[in-house]
Amino acid sequence: MQWTERRERFRRILEGKVCIHPASVFDPVSARIAEDLGFELGMFAGSIASLVVLGAPDLTLITLSEFAEQAHRICRAGKLPLLVDADHGYGNALNVMRTVEELETAGIAALTIEDTALPQGYGSTGAAKLISAGEAVGKMQAAVAARQDQRLAIIGRTSAMAITGVEDALARARAYEAAGVDALFFLGVRTREQLQAIAAERKVPIVLGGAGAELSDRDYLAGQGVRISLQGHQPFMAAVMAVRETMKALREGTPPARLANIASAHLMQELSRDADYVGWSKRFLG
Repeated sequence: MQWTERRERFRRILEGKVCIHPASVFDPVSARIAEDLGFELGMFAGSIASLVVLGAPDLTLITLSEFAEQAHRICRAGKLPLLVDADHGYGNALNVMRTVEELETAGIAALTIEDTALPQGYGSTGAAKLISAGEAVGKMQAAVAARQDQRLAIIGRTSAMAITGVEDALARARAYEAAGVDALFFLGVRTREQLQAIAAERKVPIVLGGAGAELSDRDYLAGQGVRISLQGHQPFMAAVMAVRETMKALREGTPPARLANIASAHLMQELSRDADYVGWSKRFLG
C-alpha cells in the first residue's frame, strides 16, 4: 500500500542519524514541487491550513474534516511522506482518537498532538496556556491506541519550554514518552543549553519548531538526537506575495505578456503530470 511505504520512509528519518528540514506544503502543487526538488518530507501546519482553507488566522477555527480533506489532497498528489500538525486533536482524548482515524485514512505518515490549551478560552489574556500533564498524557495514549497502522508515527508536542520552563518541559517529555509516542516535538527551544537538557533525557527522536538562531547547525542538531527541524512556512507567504503582485500589476495595466516570474508552460506541464494524462488518454480514450 502506498501509505505504508511513506510511513516506513518517515520511520527511517526518525531512526537515522541526520537532521532534515521538511518542506512546508499546503496543497497538491506545493507538495509536488517539494517532491521534485528532493525534499524527504512535507509538513502541513495547522496555521497554514487555516489560511488555505478559510483565509483565517491561526485561531483553531478549522475543523477536523476540513483539515483531513486537505491533507488527503496533498497525499494523493505524489509520494512525499507528510507530517501534519493536528493541533490539540480537535477536542478531548476521544476527539484525538477520531482525529487519528481520519488523518490515518487520509494517508499521512505522522501527526503531532500538542499540550497547548486550545481554542483560546473566554477571558483569556492572549497568553498561551498548557493543559494539565495528566490530560495531555491521556491524549497521547488515546492517539497511540487509535492508530490501526503501527507504522503511523505519533509525535507528542509540548510548548512547555516557552511557557513554563525547562523542568516542566522535561517532565512532560518523560510522561509523553511513557505514554508511547514515537518522537517528541519541542516548540520554542532557544538555546543549546536547553536542547542539551532535553537530549540528556530523551529516549525517542526529537523534532524542533521555532528554534532559536543558535540551533541552525544541522550537524549539531543531529548529534543531539534531533531528526526534524522546522524552518517556518515561508513558501505559502511567498505564494501569497507572488499572487498579490501579479494581480496588482494586471490591475495597474501591465500586459500579461510582460508579467515577471510566471511559471513556464513546461513547468506547469511537469507539475500537473501532463505526460501521464496524455498517456492515459491515448490508452483509455483512443
